[in-house]
Amino acid sequence: MSWWLAFLCGVIAGVGIYGVLLNRRRLKKGKILAGRFRRRKGDSFYKAVNHRLSLGPHFVALGGGTGLSTLLRGLKGYSRNITAVVTVTDEGGSSGRLRQEWGVLPPGDVRNCLVALAENDSVLNNILSFRFDHGELKGHSLGNLILLAATELAGDFRLAVEEMNHLLAIRGRVLPVTTEAVVLAGRTRDGKIVRGELAVSLNGSQLMEIWLEPRDAHPLPEVISAIYGADLVILGPGSLFTSVIPNILLDEVSIAIRKTSAPKVYVANLMTQPNETDGMNLYDHTSWIAKVLEAFPDYVIANKAPIPEDTFSMYVASGSYPLMLDDDQRRALNEAGCEIIEAPLVKKLDNGMLRHDSHRLAEILVRLTKEDRDQ
Repeated sequence: MSWWLAFLCGVIAGVGIYGVLLNRRRLKKGKILAGRFRRRKGDSFYKAVNHRLSLGPHFVALGGGTGLSTLLRGLKGYSRNITAVVTVTDEGGSSGRLRQEWGVLPPGDVRNCLVALAENDSVLNNILSFRFDHGELKGHSLGNLILLAATELAGDFRLAVEEMNHLLAIRGRVLPVTTEAVVLAGRTRDGKIVRGELAVSLNGSQLMEIWLEPRDAHPLPEVISAIYGADLVILGPGSLFTSVIPNILLDEVSIAIRKTSAPKVYVANLMTQPNETDGMNLYDHTSWIAKVLEAFPDYVIANKAPIPEDTFSMYVASGSYPLMLDDDQRRALNEAGCEIIEAPLVKKLDNGMLRHDSHRLAEILVRLTKEDRDQ
């Protein structure tokens, strides 16, 4: 074991100690009324909330990147029966380096989902998202390295993620869609074969076909069980070809989604993604989902709120355009059997970036499960 991996094992313990000390400090100041100390003492309010969440709908959300973690932050306010299924084709940044140097599955999207489902995600995010800026660890986030250390200790990425699920006491669970080393590949209109997430992303709008290598990769059994036990299966939001579609390229996953009685929902992105979805409208996005899944989703959720003008110009300058429905797209989706739900879903962050309003989106998804139960 290298020196810095041994160091990380100490960091894991340090994070736990830090959490204990932080809670004690807040308790002394009277700032925590329903913190972990009182929870352990049987706080009735916490028990009531936890009981309500335990009765919530069973959601399965498939995706990756910031889109999936944004969705999870809203859903955890309504249920703890959430399974986040995360793609494992990431090859960029810290995740890509760890995948290449250590042969582990990329931990970045898993880490983001774990943080999103944690009860106190702001404090945890500050710790796990800490990024080293010099030395051998430059560019790595602490959370990614902790997942690497946990994988080395457990001897298996799935077991490491499972341990992190328990360690962080998240509302739900996070699962990699597969523990096999898969590579995203595709064929463009001119017949060129592209391999790797980056190459696929750069050629997304030119793709004619997309697949995983090896083609016979298998998902985790827990993923399939979660899909069959779901009240709602959610695809997106997230990068179309590199976050959402990779999950359903596994045959057993797409078959389970088609066969489950749960409604299937596609949550469309707010904007197109440069290179990956240049020139594609919302119907084009949905058609690609249907092409891979071999069925259109039951619902398509789209934003109908205008993009703030200052933000709009910033996104257009980078090659991104709003994904909003027009009459022709609505007609085509209705003819394909999709029920359209349009709502104001734009939330502008302090840094000017756009994200889905996670709470409003969660309200729509919860309502769908109630309507399905009442039918």
